[in-house]
Amino acid sequence: MTLRLAAIAFGLGVIGMALPLFGADGPGGKGPKQSFEVTSTERVPFQPGGTIRLDHSYGYLSVEGWDEPEVEVTVTKSTNRFDEPKHKEKAEQRFTQIGVVTQRRSDQEVATTTTLPARKGFFSTVLPLRRLVVIRSLPPSNERGVTVEYRVRVPRDSRLVVHHDNGYVWVSDVTGDIEVNSHTGDMIVMLPDPAPYSIDARTRLGRISSDFTGSANSSFLLGSHFAYASQGPSRQVHIRMGRGSITIKKGPPSGPLWKN
Repeated sequence: MTLRLAAIAFGLGVIGMALPLFGADGPGGKGPKQSFEVTSTERVPFQPGGTIRLDHSYGYLSVEGWDEPEVEVTVTKSTNRFDEPKHKEKAEQRFTQIGVVTQRRSDQEVATTTTLPARKGFFSTVLPLRRLVVIRSLPPSNERGVTVEYRVRVPRDSRLVVHHDNGYVWVSDVTGDIEVNSHTGDMIVMLPDPAPYSIDARTRLGRISSDFTGSANSSFLLGSHFAYASQGPSRQVHIRMGRGSITIKKGPPSGPLWKN
């Protein structure tokens, strides 16, 4: 069960306990509130050895290596609040405003990019003496109350480059070089074993745990750094987290923790 589904199940349980107070259809006869979602899948033919990029993703991201000569991206968009059934159409309109597109840029590169709608609005500052008005637009990020869950399957021997905004990241069974950057959240990287690796992991605020025995240091209540290097040529694993934790494990993958 995903963390998102677990939260929904808990919310539905609370609603179920409250319904007897208002009748079977909820207060005002409008029906019980619920979360809406939509799922889509894209597939792009792609041979092993190339680069897979995931840019500006957010929410729940799972990347798994497999033996097929293609990249498969399954995206589930869901509302992060409960609404009455009559609001389903509005929710679906919000889904269309969150763009997730997978394209083959060349024979050696496939990219999945998430785009968010720009916010419409401004704020102004007025200085009291000369009444100078400074107008700046709001930040371009606007998730519109939509959470995204990505399940990405890539050829096992691929180079992976991820730029994730916030949420959870799981990477497993990818045997090429790995580069993952995330602003906020938690990250688990499962490295197939045995294999030679050169690992460089760092957080600005958060902890790092690893099954590999390497050099680790941390500052009190601040960031951590972990380094590990095998003898001879090795696969490069470069991991960065702004605020959150990093877990590096070795051995066969068991699937994202939030799916267990």
